Amino acid sequence: MVGAVTHGRYPVSTAHSSEAEALLTPSEVATLFRVDPKTVTRWAKSGKLSSIRTLGGHRRYRESEVRDLLNGVPQPRTTPQS
Repeated sequence: MVGAVTHGRYPVSTAHSSEAEALLTPSEVATLFRVDPKTVTRWAKSGKLSSIRTLGGHRRYRESEVRDLLNGVPQPRTTPQS
């Protein structure tokens, strides 16, 4: 994939950029925060962290957003996606 981000497991292309953005699984995010993966899912449902759904219905999280949250950068509240 041309322009794919090499860090993270799931690169995804965005419509606004030629580069792909790395996506993380709930387990990967949970490891970074030292919480249970279900906690990460609750954060997504409450709007603390936005998620992307795969075709199979699994959640993935933008690495850049996760890193910002990990570093204490405030995130705007969004409506949770089902």
